[in-house]
Amino acid sequence: GILGNVDGESCLARKDFGRLRPVPAREAIPSPDRVWTSHEWDLIRRGHRSQDMDDKWHALVEGQRLYLHRSWTGMGVYEVEFTADADGWRIIHAVVAGDHDSYRRRDDEYESAFLEAVIEWALLGVRNGPGHRRWERARPGPPRIARQPTSERHDRMAKVVQGADVMCLRV
Repeated sequence: GILGNVDGESCLARKDFGRLRPVPAREAIPSPDRVWTSHEWDLIRRGHRSQDMDDKWHALVEGQRLYLHRSWTGMGVYEVEFTADADGWRIIHAVVAGDHDSYRRRDDEYESAFLEAVIEWALLGVRNGPGHRRWERARPGPPRIARQPTSERHDRMAKVVQGADVMCLRV
């Protein structure tokens, strides 16, 4: 049905977080060349609130715009706009914080890959997905083992991704 199965969780809204600051000195970056499935979009729309110190991201969606903030400062780092097409959901516009005093912005390839990886980690509960692998290749220096989110919530989200049909409806 229209409501679908919310699986005990609903979409997070701006009011569910402490102070969130907008992305400072917004700079456009290339959108990840990826099609997100309807199921993945449903998970992304739920948002994410950091549960512990290892989990460094807050995320919320308003309309078709995703906002990614650092959990301990509330600073906006990424803002992206999604659109639906016949194949699924695509990011059509992405910006990153360009204020070098508050965020150490890297080159466009790195930022686009890291954006995709953060969406996988924080919103989909996916470890070592295509965004993560692309981010590893974009990182300067020799490949390193990335520090993955390890909270119990990510383990629960991985189970949700593997089979639940999730939807949420904003009124």
